[in-house]
Amino acid sequence: MKDIIRRQAVALGFDVFGVSGVDAPVRRDYFEKWLADGKNGSMEWLARNNEKRLYPAELFPGARSIVVVGVNYFQPYPEKNYKIARYALGADYHNFLFKRLKKLCATMRELGGEQRPCVDTAPVSEKSIGAHSGIGWQGKHTVLINRTHGTWLLLGLVFTTLELEPDLPEPARCGSCRRCAANCPTGAITAPYALDARRCLAYLSIEHEGAIPPEFRVAMHDRVFGCDACLEVCPWNRRAQATREAKFSPKPLPENLRDTLSWTTAAFDEVFAGTPIKRLRLDRWARNVCVVLGNTGNADDLPALQKVAGCENALLAEHAAWAIARIKLKSK
Repeated sequence: MKDIIRRQAVALGFDVFGVSGVDAPVRRDYFEKWLADGKNGSMEWLARNNEKRLYPAELFPGARSIVVVGVNYFQPYPEKNYKIARYALGADYHNFLFKRLKKLCATMRELGGEQRPCVDTAPVSEKSIGAHSGIGWQGKHTVLINRTHGTWLLLGLVFTTLELEPDLPEPARCGSCRRCAANCPTGAITAPYALDARRCLAYLSIEHEGAIPPEFRVAMHDRVFGCDACLEVCPWNRRAQATREAKFSPKPLPENLRDTLSWTTAAFDEVFAGTPIKRLRLDRWARNVCVVLGNTGNADDLPALQKVAGCENALLAEHAAWAIARIKLKSK
């Protein structure tokens, strides 16, 4: 059965495949202390349903195995004067990976199983389970690392009542390397295998709805959506190959960030339709644009920023004022 499922996963375009038991260890003590210390920031959903998150067997009663698949999303950045995290350059992976998982579930149903697929759609510790399935290990930045694809994998899980032989967990292979922590712009990797989301630019630029803390704005530099800094420096990426998944091909991006400050919600939704960026919504996009322009912009960007600084949205007005002051300071 496992070989049949593996072959179907490869046929569906998945690059890695592994099987874990439902008793996978998920760093319970670390996670509970992480929550108690407030390191989840405003991601309150991470404090809910933890009887399932911390005990995977509770998510789908009757499950005997967890199939873990992953797809490589690595590709070079488009030639722009700003950066968007690589996973978000093309189509939203949640949508098309979930559809493929459902096709994989159909194969597993023919083998007599009942299934529940997950692509960030359930309280699941995907990285810990992925590590237990043998497809990689959690690096010191907490991201899963695969020996072939490095850090560039997006994961999908299928809980199944089929009893499949589990794969052996991959041993941690980071050794004494600490490049990820040394290269984090904000010091969000506070210790090996420990991340403070409140300092992470990926969290601040995507999940966080409030102001970008002033002490992290310069570190944000040209990152308008997400951050790949800790991933880029991982030595295991030396083997990484460009993705073969066409849906990750970059969508057309705005040539100039300042022009996006005049967008309506409809214009934003049209440009980023079908991508992860659309979930950001216009206000947070404009907030991030103001910070990036403050770091990388020049006098040509001031009129657009001044218009935002005079708007009724206090959050955007403050970020635009910060950007204006920073551009003027750099021009002295």
